[in-house]
Amino acid sequence: MRRFAGFLRRTPLHPQWLIPGRDTPAKWLRVNARGVVLDVGCASRWVEQALPPGCTYVGVDFPSTGSVMYEARPTVFANAERLPFGEKTIDTVLLSEVLEHVRNPQSALREIRRVLKPGGRALITLPFLYPIHDAPHDFQRYTCFGLEREIEGAGMRVIGLKHTLGSIETGGLLACLALGGAAQRSLLERRVSVLLLPLLAGLIVIVNLAAWMLARLLPDWPAMVLGYQLEAERND
Repeated sequence: MRRFAGFLRRTPLHPQWLIPGRDTPAKWLRVNARGVVLDVGCASRWVEQALPPGCTYVGVDFPSTGSVMYEARPTVFANAERLPFGEKTIDTVLLSEVLEHVRNPQSALREIRRVLKPGGRALITLPFLYPIHDAPHDFQRYTCFGLEREIEGAGMRVIGLKHTLGSIETGGLLACLALGGAAQRSLLERRVSVLLLPLLAGLIVIVNLAAWMLARLLPDWPAMVLGYQLEAERND
């Protein structure tokens, strides 16, 4: 089933087909990661294989959610708001799709700043327009301006910020997720609407392909994006 789901994820039949795969963040990591890399919210440790040569990997995940939801394999279980590392000991901190799940994000960002060496970098990705997930451990979303405010408030400075998916593809993704969510509820609740599942599957394919093509023909609108990819430095 997992192999089939993995195959389906690579086709327009999947509601999340438009989300970039791991190759995109892996390239970003190879350019920006260096030295001792602390992966906060490491889950399966896939990041470890994407790092450039010479890096030392340290994975951290939260005990309850990491072990139960993600089958996490961290170097150490810990809370992002109380990292068990000394001050100025880490070259690169990665926070990938984690900040939305942290109860007190400013505390976590201050901890990241504390453990970073002078000139060390924080590499952060997080969603903006994306459904609630991993409930009830989903607490916030940030605009690019709110994200910059939080970074600067924690004593770091933003040195790079871009969105992870353009407006047309983001709109298509949200439409497909809405259709997929309705299909899932129909199955779970055994509603008569399960008869519409073939139609919903066809609509997901059409929306995925239309959004992919239109995104290459139309200008982007930065007010509507899937999420952000940010690089920050410790501000000494």
